Amino acid sequence: MVSQSRGQFVKSSKTEKVLGSFRFHLEKPMETQSSPKALTKLKSSCRSTELVLCCTSLLVMILLLFHLRTSFNSSFSYSRTSSASRAFLIKWKGLAIDSSSSSAQDHSKNTEALISKLRDSVTFLPLKDLRFVETAMLGHTWFISSMNDTHEENEAEHLYFPSEASKGRLLCMKGRNKEDGTKNSYAFAWPESLPESATLLKGLTFVSDTYYDYKNLWHGLTAMAPFVSWSIKNGCLRPNRWLLFHWGELRDQMGSWLYHLMQANFGEVEIVGFEAGANGPYCFEKAAVMRHNEGSMGKARKLQVFDLLRCKARGFCSINPAGKGQEFNEKGQPIIRLTLLMRRGSRSFKNATAVTEIFAKECAMVDGCVLKVVQSEDLSFCDQVKVMTGTDVVASPHGAQLTNMLFMDRNSSVMEFFPRGWLELAGVGQYAHHWMADQSGMRHRGAWWDPLVQEECPTPHNDLECFKFYKNGQVGHNETYFAEWARSILNQVRISKLEQATRSRSNLGACVC
Repeated sequence: MVSQSRGQFVKSSKTEKVLGSFRFHLEKPMETQSSPKALTKLKSSCRSTELVLCCTSLLVMILLLFHLRTSFNSSFSYSRTSSASRAFLIKWKGLAIDSSSSSAQDHSKNTEALISKLRDSVTFLPLKDLRFVETAMLGHTWFISSMNDTHEENEAEHLYFPSEASKGRLLCMKGRNKEDGTKNSYAFAWPESLPESATLLKGLTFVSDTYYDYKNLWHGLTAMAPFVSWSIKNGCLRPNRWLLFHWGELRDQMGSWLYHLMQANFGEVEIVGFEAGANGPYCFEKAAVMRHNEGSMGKARKLQVFDLLRCKARGFCSINPAGKGQEFNEKGQPIIRLTLLMRRGSRSFKNATAVTEIFAKECAMVDGCVLKVVQSEDLSFCDQVKVMTGTDVVASPHGAQLTNMLFMDRNSSVMEFFPRGWLELAGVGQYAHHWMADQSGMRHRGAWWDPLVQEECPTPHNDLECFKFYKNGQVGHNETYFAEWARSILNQVRISKLEQATRSRSNLGACVC
């Protein structure tokens, strides 16, 4: 008993010593060195306490940040978000808070539940929004109308997914209707919560919606030019696929000319048509969307785009323009290549033979002039590139074939001819190739309009119907005017070429992409 009491007494004494040492340490910290064992135990005790406090504080901070994030995300709703969507976001935030007191397993279940709810909350809207029919190409347009464009200096307006503007969400689409854009739809979804049965298409997708079409050379080119510009700006990125729409209606092909031009610039062109009978939506890992054609692209950017397309097309067709522009005949006169680019059917010359004779006669009077007459419909894509690469002056009726001026050298000349009624009734559309010349660095030398001597329109008080009446008519000719005009242009080009011969030729170099 004495021994047991003594043992208890010894233990009690040791405890007192430790506690006394601890109190003494607090009162006189400089003297704790005399009790090393007590100090070691004290430090161990303090560290354990600090670790518990640290872990507790960290857990509180994590829960607080999670709460703040969910609160922040709940504010990212469109003005059109329904009350049901708002209720869902509030419930989502509540689940996040409740999870702070649950186990890891419960938290995992809550996360899965949230992802499921996010997936179920993805809402598909009509690709073509009929509320904006009157302003179809203005502002956010009627195509993907719930999102505003990104505007960058000298660039066409565009959308990009995922981005800060899309709040990190991807673009998803479903429907393959080719006649009614309201029956095709779109939605935005986070990568972790894509809609049920969605197919994720990896890589970059170019999505285009145009008010016009992809078969006409001019309209197709103006729809594709913004993608070329965007690519240049973003390190010459190439798309993995294309998705084409017209008024929200799916299109599964481009015209042959446009297809080969894009192939020359980007490589193989894959146009998405969506699988027949596939009900599930398609989501795009990355997507650039253009819906304004050239939109607000600046002139300098347009020149750069058309320079690149010209360069790429020549390379694609194995055409080397080296030495062009510095050709002279045996008399030391510059070679001037004049091309009559003809067309058949609507807006063709009524008497193509007479027109050819006028230009042939004037060309023969200019030393160094070489005339070529070609039928645009008979030329392959590379034939057109080759002919226009070797052209200094092109004379042609108004039509899509004039878009081939793109392949001429900068500062080459364009002469354009119109049927009757166009000057009076066609509106600004008749100046499309004036704009094209300006954007591609050419010189539009004016136009000739067949005069409307006698009104033949059956509905003379309806301008639209009258324009339809005259639109596809043939082009007449005025021998005196054509001869004088051709003579003047050929003389101006001759002088210009002589001046260029005294200056160093601009470096053609490699394509920028």
